[in-house]
This record gives sequence, C-alpha cells and structure tokens, in this order.
Amino acid sequence: MNNQSLAFLKRLLTIPGPSGDEAAAGRIWREEAATFADRTWIDVRGSSYAVLDGGAPRVLLAGHIDEIGFMVSYIDDNGFLSFQAIGGWDAQVLVGQRVRLLGRHGEVVGVIGKKPIHILRPDERDKASKLEDLWIDIGAASRDEAREHVRVGSVGVIDAQPYEFPNGRLVSRSIDNRIGAYTVLEALRLLAQDRPHATVAAVATAQEEIGLFGARVAAFSFEPHVAIAVDVTVATDHPSSNKSQNGDIKLGGGPALARGSAASPVVFQMLLDIAEREGIPYAVDITPRHTGTDADAIHVARGGVATGVVSIPNRYMHSPNEMIQLSDVEHAARLIAAFVRSLSEETDFVPR
Repeated sequence: MNNQSLAFLKRLLTIPGPSGDEAAAGRIWREEAATFADRTWIDVRGSSYAVLDGGAPRVLLAGHIDEIGFMVSYIDDNGFLSFQAIGGWDAQVLVGQRVRLLGRHGEVVGVIGKKPIHILRPDERDKASKLEDLWIDIGAASRDEAREHVRVGSVGVIDAQPYEFPNGRLVSRSIDNRIGAYTVLEALRLLAQDRPHATVAAVATAQEEIGLFGARVAAFSFEPHVAIAVDVTVATDHPSSNKSQNGDIKLGGGPALARGSAASPVVFQMLLDIAEREGIPYAVDITPRHTGTDADAIHVARGGVATGVVSIPNRYMHSPNEMIQLSDVEHAARLIAAFVRSLSEETDFVPR
C-alpha cells in the first residue's frame, strides 16, 4: 500500500461516523472517489456512491462506512451523561475509555466512568459491567454547563486513532467497517485504470450496524445484477480461538470468501477460481445462516441479486483497537477488480 493510499485510509478511520451520522466520513470518501470515478453522489439515507459507467452487467460493490458508537440519553444535575449504544458493544471494553462526542459547537472529549474497584462490594466485583452502570464525564460541573456543549441525542465514538504495527498491521477503532468502504473504493480505483465492460458502483453504505438500511436502499436504487459486499470477519489466529467451530481465518492469510446463506454459489465459485488463477491467498468463511453483512439485504433486493461476500480478517472486533493486516486489504481489492473484469453481458449468475 503506497503512502498516499495509507494516508487516505488513516484519515477515513479517524473521522467519527457512528450509524446515522456518517456524513463527515462520507464526504472524505467522495472527495477521494471524485479523483477517478465518472460520477459521485450521496443518497437520502447517507450512503455515498462512486460509479464507472459502462455496459452490462451492473455491479454493486458495497462496504459500510458507519461504525458503532453511542448516543447521549440523559444529562443529570451534575453534568454527567447517560448514554445508549449505537450498535453492538461489549460494555467491558468501554470502561475507562476516552470518547469523542459530536457536540453543539464541535467535538467534545469525555471519559467513560464507573464506580472504582476500591468501593465495589465483593459481590459486585464478579459481575460484568452493563451500559446502564456507566456514564460519560466531560468535566462539566452542572447540567447547564454540559448543555452548552452537548445535548440529549448527541452521538460519539471511542477516541482511538490509527496506529501502525509491525508486519504491515494496522490498529484502530472503526475498522469495522471503514475498511470495507475503503476496499471497494480501492477496487474501483484499479478498475478505473483498466476499465471493465460492466457498469460498476462502489458504495459506502450507511447504517449497517443497526439494520443494513443503507444497503437496502442502494441495492434497490442502483438495480445491480451482481454484488460484492466487503466487510470484516472474525480472525481466529489468537490464543482462545476455536477453529473447529469458527474456521481458520488469520491476518495475512488473504481475504475470506463467504460460503452459504446469502452468498451466491455462482459468485463464490467465480471468486475462488479467480483467486487461485491470480495467486491471491484466501480463506473460506462459512455462513450457514446469515452473513451478518450488507449481503443479507442486497441478495433479496428487487428480483434477487447474485451476491458474494469478501471479508477482511479482523482481530478484536467491536473494540477500540481492531487489528487488520494491510496485505489482506490489497489482495481483496485485486480479487474484486479481477472478478469485475471477468464479467460480460453473457455471464450467467443463475445456479443451475
């Protein structure tokens, strides 16, 4: 990954964009897309589009740009903020974290508080923290002072910046799934350099973490014949993994290709064949029920869309320090671009 692409990725990961408030991240994504796409726009639900115009088929590449976060639900007399989750948090990882709120006049930094261990009763020490036991402290001394900066309904994210690790690994919040939005745009960039026959839309979809809503709108409005959803998947290369149940998914092992459920068997086999032909490493990620990605909404849009899922292995998902390996991202973009170039008007996506 060159320095310019890495700088764009870090900028994209840094911008707060919880589900429903993806606008700032979307603007950065569209600015980059406009340097090589034929057209860019944003829809009413907040998803961003970048298109290379061509012929048939119509291809949708979707990676959601929202991240998990929280929303202020109450401000007490002393200026402490109660909050609810946006998306699926494990409350244990929130205790003591710094947060960044989108306030009335700009970003506001706070910390997540909890009763200190020194004054917990013995029976409380063995209990897992719950969101309702936590609060956000922005240093205000009263409700009125806090209201000068935030209000009920203000949203925020964990204040954790990208950090480069050895072996080409990157740690940050919002990798789920800012990295998917990045990957589909990088695939489109490759396609712009060697244009395919197909018409291709890369879409940074909104509100995946709370219900796949952006993908539903995008799949309906763009009317694709085939789609690839790009998300993260749980890496199992850590000490407490159960590979017999969760598969052998590792950082540096290449993208994971979903088999089953919303994943078209035709698209899955095409991706598999292309990866082997191009020498692209990959893993197989079994999804016997739902995929937990935008694909679950896309594959049943209109009369049905042949949909594949390409996922980036991710350690410590839904935490302030998610970890990926950048080579997996590059391989995913290459694989998707090669897949799109292989398509023609005669490509048959019906499983026969």
